[in-house]
Amino acid sequence: MSAPLLQVRDLQVHFPVFGGGLLPRQTGAVRAVDGVSLTVQRGEILGLVGESGCGKSTTGRAILRLLEPTAGQVVFDGEDVGALQGESLRKLRRRMQIIFQDPYASLNPRLTVGDIIAEPLATHGLVSGRDAQRRRAQELMHQCGLDPKFVRRYPHEFSGGQRQRIGIARALASDPDLIVCDEPISALDVSIQAQILNLLQQLAKDRGLSYLFIAHDLAAVRHLCDRIAVMYLGRIVELGTYAQICDDPRHPYTRALVSAAPVPDPEIERTRRRVVLQGEVPSPLSPPPGCRFHTRCPVRQASRCHDEVPALREVDDRQVACHWAHDPDVTGTG
Repeated sequence: MSAPLLQVRDLQVHFPVFGGGLLPRQTGAVRAVDGVSLTVQRGEILGLVGESGCGKSTTGRAILRLLEPTAGQVVFDGEDVGALQGESLRKLRRRMQIIFQDPYASLNPRLTVGDIIAEPLATHGLVSGRDAQRRRAQELMHQCGLDPKFVRRYPHEFSGGQRQRIGIARALASDPDLIVCDEPISALDVSIQAQILNLLQQLAKDRGLSYLFIAHDLAAVRHLCDRIAVMYLGRIVELGTYAQICDDPRHPYTRALVSAAPVPDPEIERTRRRVVLQGEVPSPLSPPPGCRFHTRCPVRQASRCHDEVPALREVDDRQVACHWAHDPDVTGTG
């Protein structure tokens, strides 16, 4: 297998918390991302899922250096992203783009759709001349299912689904290799979500794109992703293929996440076993010691789970961060 397009090694993003009146001092840090490691192969779609607030979007933005990492390393196509500055970083960013979650807030209301899509073409010097840039913008609009004759309209004249297609066209303008899709369907109506997923899947196939697809539920990545990484409180707890994650989850949190996803068949829905977690998600300002999930885990063992941080290790061709993932007597997976 060739070298991965993207390698993330022990990525950390901590946000300082200050207090203290007239002379504020740092009193702590929110550990939004606290040791994430993953890879994305060329042409692969990797899903990153977990409940709201677990650090998914922060991970995606830190990979692109829209947020500066506190520690760790991001390597894109053999280059250390954290070591690049100025023109070198700008050139590399042409190959890494992002589709934002909110199509209503991510488009400049003062610019026409044509100017929004053409902006990366001008910024990176890919197409010169306004007429040529507008023609290229119209081509991208057509590829994303928009009528090219609307190139002079403004974002407020489009629906939410159409605006997200504009955001996709803008991301494609620089001909990237990797696109971070930051929950691109969560703000859309259910009837539109499938259309956007199908569009992303077709574009990946036609262009050989790699995606880091961020979502808060497994149903959104069912037919799109090749592999899925499950995140909890700033860390990856399980990583494997969709079939492994959804049909045979090994981490207790993954089992709870899978059981929470609705099934369209009412007969299956009535008979399947639910995993209901007790307690609240701990604060990333003061995460629990040892395994971060042990405060809510139904199979925790007091001594080891409380004191020892589980490493993300190979268990039956997938990676799991659980002390008991290999022991069916404890987890009940046998």
